[in-house]
Order: sequence, then structure tokens, then C-alpha cells
Amino acid sequence: MSASALSSIRFPGSIYEFLQVASVFSLLLLLFKTAQLYLHRQWLLSSTQQFPSPPSHWLFGHKILKDQDLQDILTRIKNFPSACPQWLWGSKMRIQVYDPDYMKLILGRSDPKAHGSYRFLAPWIVIEKFAGSLLLLQDKWEQIVGQDSTLEIFQHITLMTLDTIMKCAFSHEGSVQLDRKYKSYIQAVDDLNNLFFLRVRNIFHQNDIIYRVSSNGCWANSACQLAHDHTDQVIKSRRSQLQDEEELEKVKKKRRLDFLDILLFARMENGRSLSDKDLRAEVDTFMFEGHDTTASGISWIFYALATNTEHQERCRKEIQSLLGDGASITWNDLDKMPYTTMCIKEALRIYPPVPSVSRELSSPVTFPDGRSLPKGIHVMLSLYGLHHNPTVWPNPEVFDPSRFAPGSSRHSHSFLPFSGGARNCIGKQFAMNEMKVAVALTLLRFELLPDPTRIPIPIPRIVLKSKNGIHLHLKKLQ
Repeated sequence: MSASALSSIRFPGSIYEFLQVASVFSLLLLLFKTAQLYLHRQWLLSSTQQFPSPPSHWLFGHKILKDQDLQDILTRIKNFPSACPQWLWGSKMRIQVYDPDYMKLILGRSDPKAHGSYRFLAPWIVIEKFAGSLLLLQDKWEQIVGQDSTLEIFQHITLMTLDTIMKCAFSHEGSVQLDRKYKSYIQAVDDLNNLFFLRVRNIFHQNDIIYRVSSNGCWANSACQLAHDHTDQVIKSRRSQLQDEEELEKVKKKRRLDFLDILLFARMENGRSLSDKDLRAEVDTFMFEGHDTTASGISWIFYALATNTEHQERCRKEIQSLLGDGASITWNDLDKMPYTTMCIKEALRIYPPVPSVSRELSSPVTFPDGRSLPKGIHVMLSLYGLHHNPTVWPNPEVFDPSRFAPGSSRHSHSFLPFSGGARNCIGKQFAMNEMKVAVALTLLRFELLPDPTRIPIPIPRIVLKSKNGIHLHLKKLQ
């Protein structure tokens, strides 16, 4: 097309004017947003000036090498007492807290969970049964360890804890550990763990629309749908069972209802049953909390015992004197293994299943040392940092169960493996009992030994994971 022909083309006046107005509006919007972010950053800098931190880039924040978050917070503990700001990018900042007095004050308030992080999770989120699920796992392990090889235990234990929660809380019949379809649910939960962590740290993925069309967003949506499908099937199956009058009568005669039965029979204030959406939300949360955090705790406890053989042997002798060959175990037995309980708690101190929890201050707060923060600040309570703070726990990297000996004194908020305050884990007693059963019955059948060629590398996700898995030698006892 010739230049003269091009010059003869003109936009209709209305379209040209619209584009002009749109361009000016877009520019003004960009300037407004830039000013808004700048002013918010200045407010954050002013609000946290009492809390020094390492140097950070004005746009990219504090640069932390991949999977070095736990090492970074240990460095901060040495240089910045009690709490320290962490800049994620430009105007995104959170205060990391690792002091028990600070923890006690924050957890004693009613601040909501930090919306900016927890909203990313919103789309997803009994002794004979304990023992039965564990014995099935151990039978599987006996077949494997006969091949004289190391075993990555995290995935196996995750299936076992899911099996337990399905039986205890959701009236599930059969075995999750023998049904291959549940491996896809475990993988979906693992994917969501990792994707949540990555999204929190990506400035562009804070926007829902941008994230939805990104590769990670598509992956998260797929994993989320798979997890939802699993939950929906659990609810549908139980509802179907309760249509049978004989099954309904059995449920009515139960001394205690399962969690899912309670939800299905529940009535809201208006007299209506819970909606399918509400049911799924409750089941998603309980199922995740009931299996993944416990799996993390048990796996790291086994690793801690494997690397501290003298304590492992002392636990074994205590359990043998109590249970003999372990043919049966009761609730009463769980209160009669004090040294084993001390070892479990020490392992949970070094490897807390949930490395951090977050709050958004709904009102100003003044800490015991006089420093203060205004309303609206995002506070991250680093439970890992608290448990590794040398001013709270001398020689924090040393496995020393005597820290939890009866009568030993410590700060009320120095040990928080299940968080604390009004929003602490409602299933902490369930989890502790499951951990005790797992340790007791496992030590009666196996000696746990570490694989020196594959030392696990702890990394923070929603729960504490290992970058390279947790590999152990399991030696069957004669």
C-alpha cells in the first residue's frame, strides 16, 4: 500500500477520541497505582523503623537463595533479637517473629490469619485404627527392607496418616495404602504445598487473573480440582451409606460420631443443612491438617531417632517393658512412656511440622521491650526460628530430650509445634497420640538407621518437608 493511500486513512473521530481518553486514563491509573505503592512502602518503612534488618533492594526485597529460607532466619536470629522485617518485594513486607514473649503476646490476641497468604489456600483447603494403619505399613516395610536398601519414608508415612484420618474421621472402609487412586491425591497435596510457597514469593502472581493464566496457576487449578474431586467423593460415598436405614441406625447408636457424620447431621442457625461448598471446605481442611502435618512430624521424628541411636535404644527398652511384643496397645499405655514422649517433643522442637503461621494485626501492638507495630502489619510467627533460637534453647541443634524432662522449666511459649493461643491446632492431641503409637510400634519391629549418603535438607512449605526426601535404613529386629 502506497504512502499516499496510508495517509488517506483516518480513524473515525469517536474511536480516535476514545483511544486518547483510554490512553490518558491508563497513564493516570498507572501513576496512581505507583504513588499508592510508594506511599505504602514509606508507611511500612516508618512503621518498622524500630526493627532493623539486613540491607534489601527497593524493588526485589531481601534476596534469599532457593530453599535457604531456614538458614536465613537462623542468621537473622543471631543479628536481630526477637523480630526482624523481611521484604519480599517493593511494598510487600512481613515481620518475622522468633521470640517467646513476642509469640505469647501475638497468639494471645484475636488477630485474623494474614489474608494475603492464606487466601491462596482457600480454594483447597482412635487407637485401634491408628495401630491397624501402622501395622499395614510395617508389613509393607518388612517386604521392602528384606532387599537391604534404604527407604524414602515420607511418602509411605503420608499414605499411612491419610489412611488413619480417613478411617477415624470419615468412616472410610478399606485401605488407602492399598488403593492406588489415593496416590494422586497425595501428589496433588504435595503440588499445592509447593505452588503455594512459590506464589507467595512471586510479585506477579499476587494478582488472581495473572496467576490463573500462568503455568503455575494452571497447575495449581488442576491439583486443586483433583483434591476437590477426592473430597467430593468422600462426602458422596458417606451420604450414600447413610441412605441405608441399617447403617443410619448403627451411626445413631455410636457413642461418638465421626467428624464427617457430625458435619452431615449438622444444622446451621437457620435450620438448614450445611451446603456442599461448606462441607467440602471443612473436609478439605480437616483432611489436610489431619494427615500432612502428622506425616511430617512422624517422618522427622523417625529421622531424629535414627541419628541418635542411644536415645532410640532407650525408647525401645521403655516400650518393650510396657508393651512386650506390642500385640496390643491402649490409650492408657500412651501416658506410660515418658522418655519416648520426651524424645518425640525434642524431635518436634528441632523439626516443627508447621514451620510458621501468619497473622495480620487488627490493632496496634506494643511488645515487652517497648517496640511497637501499627494495625495492618503482616506478622509471620516463625516456629522454626523460635525452636532454634539459642537465647531460648541453648545449643538448639543438639538433640537433647532432657529439655522436656518432668519438672524442667521453660517459657510457656518456647515450644509451639502446634502453634498456640485461640487458633492452635484442634487436632494436636490426636496428632500426639498418633505419633506415640507410630514410634512405639515401629521401634518394636525395626531399628532405624540413617543413610549418610542422603542427609535430608529441611525446607519450609505449608509443612516442613525435605528437599531430597527422608531416607532411612530399616533393620528388622529378630
